[in-house]
Amino acid sequence: MNRVPRRILIGLGILLLLVGLIGLIAWELLSSAVEAKYLAKTAQKMTWQIRPGPSDRIRYPGPGPYDVRLGYTELPDLLARLDKAGWRIDQQARISRQMARVDDLGLFLPYQEKDQAGLSLLDSDGKPLYQAQYPQRVYQRFDDIPKVLVDALLYIENRELLTEQFPTRNPAVEWDRLAQALLEKAISLVDTNRNVPGGSTLPTQIEKYRHSPEGLTSGMGEKLRQMATASLRAYLDGANTLPMRRKTVMAYLNTVPLAAAPRFGEVNGVGDGLWAWYGLDFAEINRTLSRQPAPQDIANALKDPRAGAHVESYASALKHALSLIVAERRPSYYLAANRKALDALTDDHLDLLASAGLIPRDLAEIAKKIDLRGIHQRVDPPAPRFVDQKAANAQRIQLSQLLGMQRLYDLDRLDMQASTSINQPMQKIVSGYLQSLAKPEAAAASGLIGFRLLQPQNPLDSVIYSFTLYEKTPQGNLLRIQADNLNQPFDINSQARLDLGSTAKLRTLVTYLQIIAQLHEEYRGLDAAALKQKAQPQRDVLAQWVAATLLEHPDIQLADLLNGAMSRPYSGSPETFFTGGGLHRFANFDPKDNGRIMEVWEATKNSVNLVYIRIMRDIVRHYASASPGAAARILDDAGNPLREAYLMRFVEKEGRIFTNRFYQRHRNLSAAEMEEDLYARSRFNPRRFTSVFRYLQPQADFETYVNALHTHVPASTNLSPKVLETLFKTHAPGAYDLTDRGYVTQIHPLELWVVKTLRGQPATDLKALYDQGAEVRREVYDWLFKTSRKNAQDIRIQSLLEVEAFDYLLRDWKRLGYPFDTITPSYATAIGSSGDRPAALATLMSILVNDGVRVPMVSLTGLHFAADTPYDTRLSMNPPKGERMMPAEVAQTVRRALARVVEGGTAARLAGALKDPAGQPITIGGKTGTGDHRYERYGKGGQLIDSRVVNRTATFVFYLGDRYFGTLTALVPGEQAGQFSFTSSLTAQMLKTLLPQLQPYLYPEPPAPPKPATEAAATAIPPPAPTAVREPTRETPEGATSQAVPPATEPPIRGGFPEDLEPSVVVPVPVAPPAMPGAGEAPAAPAPAPSP
Repeated sequence: MNRVPRRILIGLGILLLLVGLIGLIAWELLSSAVEAKYLAKTAQKMTWQIRPGPSDRIRYPGPGPYDVRLGYTELPDLLARLDKAGWRIDQQARISRQMARVDDLGLFLPYQEKDQAGLSLLDSDGKPLYQAQYPQRVYQRFDDIPKVLVDALLYIENRELLTEQFPTRNPAVEWDRLAQALLEKAISLVDTNRNVPGGSTLPTQIEKYRHSPEGLTSGMGEKLRQMATASLRAYLDGANTLPMRRKTVMAYLNTVPLAAAPRFGEVNGVGDGLWAWYGLDFAEINRTLSRQPAPQDIANALKDPRAGAHVESYASALKHALSLIVAERRPSYYLAANRKALDALTDDHLDLLASAGLIPRDLAEIAKKIDLRGIHQRVDPPAPRFVDQKAANAQRIQLSQLLGMQRLYDLDRLDMQASTSINQPMQKIVSGYLQSLAKPEAAAASGLIGFRLLQPQNPLDSVIYSFTLYEKTPQGNLLRIQADNLNQPFDINSQARLDLGSTAKLRTLVTYLQIIAQLHEEYRGLDAAALKQKAQPQRDVLAQWVAATLLEHPDIQLADLLNGAMSRPYSGSPETFFTGGGLHRFANFDPKDNGRIMEVWEATKNSVNLVYIRIMRDIVRHYASASPGAAARILDDAGNPLREAYLMRFVEKEGRIFTNRFYQRHRNLSAAEMEEDLYARSRFNPRRFTSVFRYLQPQADFETYVNALHTHVPASTNLSPKVLETLFKTHAPGAYDLTDRGYVTQIHPLELWVVKTLRGQPATDLKALYDQGAEVRREVYDWLFKTSRKNAQDIRIQSLLEVEAFDYLLRDWKRLGYPFDTITPSYATAIGSSGDRPAALATLMSILVNDGVRVPMVSLTGLHFAADTPYDTRLSMNPPKGERMMPAEVAQTVRRALARVVEGGTAARLAGALKDPAGQPITIGGKTGTGDHRYERYGKGGQLIDSRVVNRTATFVFYLGDRYFGTLTALVPGEQAGQFSFTSSLTAQMLKTLLPQLQPYLYPEPPAPPKPATEAAATAIPPPAPTAVREPTRETPEGATSQAVPPATEPPIRGGFPEDLEPSVVVPVPVAPPAMPGAGEAPAAPAPAPSP
């Protein structure tokens, strides 16, 4: 027997090994069996844990579209911003070492990603308050996807993806497609015109459009990164990748990028694409595609379209869904720019599907006859009602500001959950109630129709209501309710400057008592001699009173001193006051208050205007006396060097005001139009015309002047040549100064100068006029610097001292939450002329409720980013750090005064409206305010020329017991406000109606039946504790007189209600010397008006 040569045996062995190796490789390429074991084992280590505090092992993703949209990329910057804003990381993901190594290799972190995410707001009970999910329309289960869509997608993009023959197969790579793509790429290096097909599988494509920068494959390295990550991600569920492959199909259909559609924004996924680009209902399309028509029905429909409505619907649904799959290659081009090209491409793919036997040929033909819908056929649903989402929208806005995001659009797409303090049941009660008041029957049922309330003829849908409620807690002042009935994004609570009437008296009262407390702190260490000196009569009556009181009671405690300050008597008589640069006359709502002397307690309870005007005057004089200028020294000493400095400031201030006014009047006129405007004012007076003409046209000759005079003043044709020549010479340019020319022409000299400047230099702007006009302003006001004009000087200096004093007042108000950078320098600020915001009043009330300590107003209580991801981060606010804004005794005294407002004052209808769980009345306190904001013009002598209503408001800022506080506001904007006559009684009645509905949430298990309001009022507020200073007199019925004073020498002007605002402005006069502290004040006698 012949032996086979050894070489042949070795060769055969090697050949067999090679065949076996090739077979194993081929098997591995088909089944990924070996690969599956390694990758599945590695993937099981791709884990993370949620640990307390900041993570020491967390990795954030790069700028992939998915990661940017969901906020993962920006998370480090967001966390740094939140840290500065007082937030802390409570828990954060700590990834495994294996996952960290994957990141170190440059791969994307492999984890089960979300197809759908967005902003979620939770209420105080953890229930959804607002939910934004993008994409909005997705498949939740693989089985929900119509089979025809799955078949079409796989045929076009990844035909072997769902094969069940090899359960462990790696879906990230199809080796035959990859080899073909590489071959074509090599050929394209020679043949540059050759089209290279893509070799990407669906998993790789998802990695690309989710995580690669800009969703693009920038090179071979990026492609390998996509494939490697997709391979690892495929084995997260174990070696059997079939479930993961099905998830991949669903993820692709849910999230494939489809450009951005008008009135929709970024489109991701077939579901959103059907709606955004075609206006088709996703659920209806799926129902249609799940019922494939029978072959006979298709054949009949092809012959007679009328006989196959369902077939046509099916064909239309298929074509539109298929078009989105094929548009993925160039979505902006196909969907937004060239629908015809998309239609043709879709028809081509219908043919391919029919040829592959995936759909009937006849069905493809029917579908090809259908045109793709245009975006104009999309009928957008009605926008969500803003009024139903006020609390949620307010939190979204606050959150966007907190995170530094400019658009709510981007905020809504973050993968974030925010916990809020909103009590949703109470929110719904209040929101529904406010909206119901547009109906007369609802308003009547709430007791809102009547005297000083709404009237039956009022357009009730014109009234805007706003309500906020906070709760004092160790975590800060938590917002529980924020509701209004305005169906617009505008929030009157925090975005408007409103005339809130006598709520300003609350700010004034706080300032008054703070001054008393500051003086007590300053003076209590002084000896008797120093106190006696300070107790001498002076302009600062508050300092004088505190010094006198300490002199008599050296050991008096602050609480007792404040109680005494509330007992100080003030006159309620109408009077003309010099304030705000002019004469203002104020009036009380109730004429019975005229001619009375009353304590601050009573004036606060009944909201008496004139008392608070006088309190504001005392406050202003205190600030003025405490200023570096020392008002008394400047006004009393004619030689004080500061006088000239103040007069120069006045000249600059008033001169700039007039310069701006005249610039605005003439800026858009031509030179000829400006001249005609001035000439027209002297049409019947040759002398005035001549003075204007000679100033504006100094180079004009006599003949030109005469022609112009005859044209503009026809009566001048009767003047003789000699008279005309005299006029021409008398009013020559240098004949007299600009001030005298203003007197002759009866035109403000600065207006003459502005017009002359603009005629010669039309491009001059306001700043240039200010700069060029310094000497002119000094010349125009030169008369003011003459020593003989001390009276006129005093008036101007006093105006500036008052402005300075109001600057100090503004500083103190802003410390307590006043929202604006300017304030009206007038005593009328005490009754609301400077405006306010309900939200700012709530801030002030929070300080009072917290015994003088300002703690944060909180509505966001927790943030949770990227839940169930390796970037999972949970944050909460750092414990609030309170800042003392006033002594506790001041806050407590103010609360007692506000409780009297409810006990028997302007909000008496609320007495006893709330009970604690034991059935006892809960103390309610607050301040009412009514704003009747009008634009008024007055003529000489103070007569009213014109009055135009701007808006009307009623406000109640309140506290409920020792935990809750808030505001309730009613607003009618625009001239329609003139149809209403309600006062703050309206908001008090509304709160009275609401409290029984809110009672179970504020103080659970309320008793029944409630006590009568009058009985509750008697027990709600304990009497003031005895003090060393005279106790306030027992409050008397409204209209009674605690101390009579002679009536005013002239009849008082009656105002509208306690919160009247805009007083009349007349010619300024000096203020009479102040009355002695503690004495009843009679109206000041006006001094003669100064000459100009």
